[in-house]
Amino acid sequence: MIQELTDQAIELLCQLIETPSFSSEEEETARLIESWFIRHDIPFERENNNIWAYNKYFDESKPTILLNSHHDTVKPNGNYTNDPFKAFVEDRKLYGLGSNDAGGCLVSLMATFTHYYKQEGLKYNFVIVTSAEEESSGPLGLKSVLKYLKNVEFGIVGEPTLMQLAIAEKGLLVLDVSIKGTASHAAHPNNDNSIYNALKVIQWFESYAFEKSSEALGKVKMTVTQINAGNQHNVVPSHCDLVVDIRVNDKYKNEEVLEIVKQAMPDNVEVKPRSLHLGSSSIPEDHPIVKSGIASGRTTYGSPTLSDQSVLSCPSLKLGPGDSTRSHSANEFIYVDEIKEGIALYIKILEGIV
Repeated sequence: MIQELTDQAIELLCQLIETPSFSSEEEETARLIESWFIRHDIPFERENNNIWAYNKYFDESKPTILLNSHHDTVKPNGNYTNDPFKAFVEDRKLYGLGSNDAGGCLVSLMATFTHYYKQEGLKYNFVIVTSAEEESSGPLGLKSVLKYLKNVEFGIVGEPTLMQLAIAEKGLLVLDVSIKGTASHAAHPNNDNSIYNALKVIQWFESYAFEKSSEALGKVKMTVTQINAGNQHNVVPSHCDLVVDIRVNDKYKNEEVLEIVKQAMPDNVEVKPRSLHLGSSSIPEDHPIVKSGIASGRTTYGSPTLSDQSVLSCPSLKLGPGDSTRSHSANEFIYVDEIKEGIALYIKILEGIV
C-alpha cells in the first residue's frame, strides 16, 4: 500500500509541476488535488484554492493533527536552462518548478494522510489542508480556512527540511522607514540632507542587538534591503526611504520589536509595518511528535525561513523532504528517493504517537 501511494504521489507531483500555479493562480493545481481525493474516495471541502479533508473516522472527542503544505509557486527566475514546467527525472533528480518547494512535501503529506485515512482506533484525528498563496503570504491561503478546522492540537507543516525537525521558525516583520530632511538645491548649503540623515538610521539597524536570544533561533536579525531617495541630480530630496527585513525569534512578538525600533528612532523618522501577523512559531522539544521524530533518528534545529507556520496559533513542526537551499533556485529539483523516504518517515514518526 505504501509503495503504491508513493508511486501515485510522484505521478501527482509531475502533474503539479507541469501545471502553472503562481500564488493566487492555483485553480488548475487545485483540480489535480481534488482528483487525488476523488480517486481515493475521500470527501473534501474547498474554499478558493484551499482544499481540506478529515480522516474517515473523525471523532469530535479527540484532538486533531493538522497536516499542511502549499501548492502555489514563485515565478521561475531568469537563470533556468530547463523548462520549469517540464517534469523529468535525470540522475535520480525530479526537475521542475515547485518540485522542492513544496511539491515534494505536499504529495508526501497527501500520501501519508491517505495511508491513515481509513484507520480506526487512532488517538488523534487527521486533517490535511493543501493551501494556496503561501509564497505571497496572501489573504486567501491557509489563514483564511483555519476557522473551519476542528480541534487542532498541533500541526506538521510540509516544507523542505531534509526530513529534519524544524522545531522553531523565525517570524517576519517588514518595515517601511522614511527619514525626513529639507529639500534644497544641491549647490546650496544644507545641514538637513535626508540621505545623510539616513546613514545614522542604517547604522542603527546594522549595529543594534536585541537583548533576548533564542536557543533554537538565535538572535533577531535586521537587514536593510532597499533604499530609495531623490529623482534629480541637483535636488536634495525631502525624504529617504528604506525597507527593513526583520527576522524575529521566539522571544519577541512582532509588536514588541516594532515598539523597540520606534522608540530608537529620532523625530524625523517615520516607521510603518507592512503587517504584524507573520509571527515566530515553535513546538516544545519534549512534545510527543518531536520525541517520536528524534527516536526515528531525526535531529532538531531552528529555521530562519518563513512558512505557513506563521499563521498558526497551535504548536507546529516544520518537516519535509527536499532541501530549503534549492527553493526558488534555477533548475529546481528534488531527489525521487527523498520523496520515498519522506513518506516512510512521516508515517513512522506519526506511528509513534497515534
